[in-house]
Amino acid sequence: AEDVMAPPSAAHPLGQDDIGRDVLSLTIYGARVSLLVGFSSAIIIVLLGCVVGLTAGYAGGRTDLGLMRVTDAILVIPALPLMLVVISVAGRSLNNIILIIGLLSWTYMARVVRAQVLSVKERQFVMRARALGVASLGIVVVHVLPQVLPVIFAEETLDVSFAILSEATLSFLGQGIPPTTPSLGTLIRVGNEYLFSGLWWITFFPAIALVVLVFAVNLLGDWMRDALNPKLR
Repeated sequence: AEDVMAPPSAAHPLGQDDIGRDVLSLTIYGARVSLLVGFSSAIIIVLLGCVVGLTAGYAGGRTDLGLMRVTDAILVIPALPLMLVVISVAGRSLNNIILIIGLLSWTYMARVVRAQVLSVKERQFVMRARALGVASLGIVVVHVLPQVLPVIFAEETLDVSFAILSEATLSFLGQGIPPTTPSLGTLIRVGNEYLFSGLWWITFFPAIALVVLVFAVNLLGDWMRDALNPKLR
């Protein structure tokens, strides 16, 4: 009991939390959970965004109009309140958090992909394939998608950081991942209860880890954007 909420020391470099657990170990575990949420949600975002963006951009006409109106309708709704409402109905499990963030966050990816497709589909090699009678699906997969992939890869890293921050915000509000599977957001929320008692390390180090994690992911995204898109070099 005497080691509970102990400050940083040689034995515990980042101190201990309210029940005596090592904050360093918790921070590492929480970062792993946050990354799992970030990358898993980003995969859903990319899949949905690519399907909608590729279909809308290449098909055009009423298909494009209909898909973009649905995208706009979701885009205008504030993401956080919508996530809170869905979570209150679906529950707070890890899988639910991943699905909810992914299913409600694909709209920007869809718009980016659509914009790229609108540019690529008018190029000569696409028009030549269309004139030769190649099926639309084949043109999209073989000719259009490879041209859009660099932008998708670059944007995906931003989706990872957005998902990490979304989960951290939800957990800080008490509507994220259950405490039995602590993420960085959960650790920050728990530590915040003791912040004004002078036990700053319980929330400070997970918060710093979250900032560094998101910053690193954004730097990776900037590097990929520069490396994969010659126009931005």
